[in-house]
Amino acid sequence: MAARFVNVDRQTSMFLPCDLRDWLPVDHIVHFILDAVEQLPLSLFHVNARGTGSAQYPPTMMLSLLIYSYATGRFGSRIIEAATHSDVAVRYICANRHPDHDSICTFRTANEPAFVAAFRDVLQLAHQMRLTQEGSVSVDGSKIATAANKHAAVSYQRPGEMIAQLELEVQELITLAKQAAAQETKPPDLDLPAELQRPESRVAALQRARQVIEHRARELAVAEQPEYEAKVAAREAQRAAGKKPRGKEPEPLRPVPAPQDQYNFTDPGSRIMKAGNGRHFEQAYNVQAAVAQAMLIVGTRVSDAPNDKQALPASVAAISPVVEPEVQNIWVDSRFYSAAAVAAVEQNPAGTPSALMTYAAVAKGSQHKTIADLLPHPEPPGPEASPKEQMAHRLKTVVGKTLYRLRQQTVEPGFGIIKEVLGFRRFMLRGRAEVALE
Repeated sequence: MAARFVNVDRQTSMFLPCDLRDWLPVDHIVHFILDAVEQLPLSLFHVNARGTGSAQYPPTMMLSLLIYSYATGRFGSRIIEAATHSDVAVRYICANRHPDHDSICTFRTANEPAFVAAFRDVLQLAHQMRLTQEGSVSVDGSKIATAANKHAAVSYQRPGEMIAQLELEVQELITLAKQAAAQETKPPDLDLPAELQRPESRVAALQRARQVIEHRARELAVAEQPEYEAKVAAREAQRAAGKKPRGKEPEPLRPVPAPQDQYNFTDPGSRIMKAGNGRHFEQAYNVQAAVAQAMLIVGTRVSDAPNDKQALPASVAAISPVVEPEVQNIWVDSRFYSAAAVAAVEQNPAGTPSALMTYAAVAKGSQHKTIADLLPHPEPPGPEASPKEQMAHRLKTVVGKTLYRLRQQTVEPGFGIIKEVLGFRRFMLRGRAEVALE
């Protein structure tokens, strides 16, 4: 018996239904997004209040369009514009309108205050639905590539060499200009004013690159100074107790760039960072997220630091004020731990202890369990114990083990969904401020 196939006739005219909702299931995510956006106050979005000029797209439509597009893995404004023609759900959001890519991009970049307010309002809605009242937040970071090419970067040592070479070229061009003036002739096929301007502009760009790298080195030295002072104080305390400190003495910080420090001409705010568990390097930003137990993102920030040693205080400070009073515990892995960072989180600005308790891994975990690991109540460290030893004991307690075990169930799946499910692995915008907005 011959197989029976559904008749597929592409030649007959097909009419869309009068109501596009007939083409979308009742449980489609687009309905949830539209309902949620309708609950948000949109007064902060940039609109032409005078009503002059061409008609403008309503902020509710544009915001719903962006949210649905990002949720379905479409991030570029041209790709979103194309979806307004080919995706039924997007056509439903736009009511068969087709905003062009420039309007989409402008709406995205011109409404940062409104996006921040919308993020806050969404958390308030989640608060009313009791999605944020767990008291514990996990902080982690992930590298996301920027739109800049890493080959457009230059190291701190390289600009000095290039500037010297360009200055020699300028001198050669000036010599040619003097010779041409003396002989009242023009060097063949050479526009001297343009040629002089070209190396001089490149010298200025290279000098700016060196200044940015030097500024970053000074900022890093200032940020790492508390940790250096804490290490020195701990070693002095050990000597005062009659013990010999182990390991090398901490070296004083020097606010001088390393020769390999990088500057990218396309996106100066980005850095070359290790990615993929350190298996390769890419031009990227270090994206930090604070995630509650219900896998709800409650704070974000963008850093240009390749590692997370100094990131903890700033990432905790980025938690939204809507949920911040309820947060009692912060979970981080070993990459975030430093005695100075934990002290900064667990103290108020006045220096008094805060209500926050940090649970930070101080070493990589092991499958092997010692007898001490199996004890329900491990022996507490003595008063002479270092902050790192005290933190290690905190994680060995029953409460510490229970809480820290939840960390990998919150923030790590969040980054996994963003990168693997949504496919967001590269920013479309350039510059730290624009990247933070995106």
